[in-house]
Amino acid sequence: MSKLPFELLLALRYLRPRRSFVSIITVISIIGVALGVAVLIIVISVMTGFGHDLRERMLAFNSPIEIQMYDKPMDNYAEVMRVVSSNKNVTGVAPFVLGPVLVENEPTNGTGKSFATPYVRGIDVNAESSVTDLPKKILPGGSFDLSGQSVIIGSVFAEQMGLEVGDRLSIFSADEVNKMLRERGTTNEEAVLPDDYTVTGIFDLGYYDYNANFIGVSLENAQDLYDLNDNVHGLFVKLVDPDQAPQVAAQLENALGPAYKISTWEQQNGALLGAVTVEKSLMYYIMFFIVIVASFGITCTLITFVVMKTREVGLLKAVGASNYQVMLVFVLQSVVVSIFGVAGGLALGLFAIYIRNDALHFMNWLTGFELFPASIYGFSQLPAIVSPRDLIIICGGSFIICLLAAVLPARHASKMNTVEALRYE
Repeated sequence: MSKLPFELLLALRYLRPRRSFVSIITVISIIGVALGVAVLIIVISVMTGFGHDLRERMLAFNSPIEIQMYDKPMDNYAEVMRVVSSNKNVTGVAPFVLGPVLVENEPTNGTGKSFATPYVRGIDVNAESSVTDLPKKILPGGSFDLSGQSVIIGSVFAEQMGLEVGDRLSIFSADEVNKMLRERGTTNEEAVLPDDYTVTGIFDLGYYDYNANFIGVSLENAQDLYDLNDNVHGLFVKLVDPDQAPQVAAQLENALGPAYKISTWEQQNGALLGAVTVEKSLMYYIMFFIVIVASFGITCTLITFVVMKTREVGLLKAVGASNYQVMLVFVLQSVVVSIFGVAGGLALGLFAIYIRNDALHFMNWLTGFELFPASIYGFSQLPAIVSPRDLIIICGGSFIICLLAAVLPARHASKMNTVEALRYE
């Protein structure tokens, strides 16, 4: 004799597969819930991964805090670095020069010359590794060597300009271009010769914008390009915990005074990071509607069961079953369907996350165009992070929705009049 409660035994018996229309509806309900849960897991995991990777790749090239002066280049940056380094939350400080330049390539592979307008970054080779991951991102065949007239370039920029390690390129600073434009057609017109640089390394930061729009030279060469003498445009500051950037920025403002502009990485990239956060929140609500729609399949299944089992309900109540026990029979049916649906969706969603990039490459090959273009999204692969918290919210929320879908038909069955049920059956 089974030790299971009779309500659960009846629920399992009613769900036993039979060659009937009701069994088909039950299977469809399980599939619907599974697909809804799987889609939720896939979308939320991709959004979580996108936000995480975006943050990590931003911090790989930029620092949590940047310090600049409001109206002029920083002339006393060594003293400012000493003050900033004394903060216990700071792990590294490095000066930088940053500005737009005009670049003309001189490829050795036979392709024609072309022009581009990237940003040049002046790098202190000795301090850069303390604030960013740029020295670690140089591709094999190159080196993080900025001695003499050397330059490192992004992988996308190298491809667009047809450049390889050992090739040469010419760099005009924005000031030099403006000077030539101002003097054009006047008696003072003179040609400004660009500085020639040799490509010593190609970096890949995994983010399209950085790989396509930035090049790096030594701090001294960048200062010469912008006639800064021994001044710099600002300082990069790395922290123990990037999430503490607002608090540390406030501390540094008190230590340095009002002449310095201190910005955090969240302020600089707030619009993009905020958009990702908002989109993830919206996806939670939008995708849960898929589960709600799927839960209506459970409602339809139970309504059909109640109609078909009217006589059995009458007999149960005639032999002494309470309203609660009758209701529990049909609620437990929903529980079983929900468990199978949620478990199937969890397995399907995790499997889809596991093969996501293979599936993406296959779809790109099948359709003939790039479904996740790096030039738009900044990533060459589809990022995803499976968060236990997200899984609990998705699976738990879906299970509760499916249970709520069973309340109305189950309550209707429990309120059924015994005499009426037996009379008409």
